[in-house]
Amino acid sequence: METPPWRDRIRTEDELLEQLEAQVDQARRRRAAALKEGVGEIGSVYALAKELDLSWTAVAHSIKKYTTP
Repeated sequence: METPPWRDRIRTEDELLEQLEAQVDQARRRRAAALKEGVGEIGSVYALAKELDLSWTAVAHSIKKYTTP
């Protein structure tokens, strides 16, 4: 089987990267929504971060960045 021309391969890979970036963005938004729900259940960003062994600033930043329109 012959390898497609390099222009076609680049175009194909660019399309794949675009799809992957969209999937990553969706995953980040779902994760942030779950973190926000966890904060509501546990009571604070700090307590949730401690339970998940994450920094509270990372949790707060994720929630702020990916759950606000």
